[in-house]
Amino acid sequence: MDTKDVIWILGEWTELNREEFGKSITKTPTTIKSYETDDRNYTVRSLKDIAEKHDIDIVFEKREK
Repeated sequence: MDTKDVIWILGEWTELNREEFGKSITKTPTTIKSYETDDRNYTVRSLKDIAEKHDIDIVFEKREK
């Protein structure tokens, strides 16, 4: 999964359009689009803000070898 896919999926889960989703995390629709097209990178802090705002859990797991 690419970073652009993660932000797109999170946007879909909120059921908000790009403008509403951006406003909910104090980002412009242009910024959200640039995340989705991989023209701009977002931070872990941005992911945390999205998760907290929209009651989404982001989990990292170590794979067993």
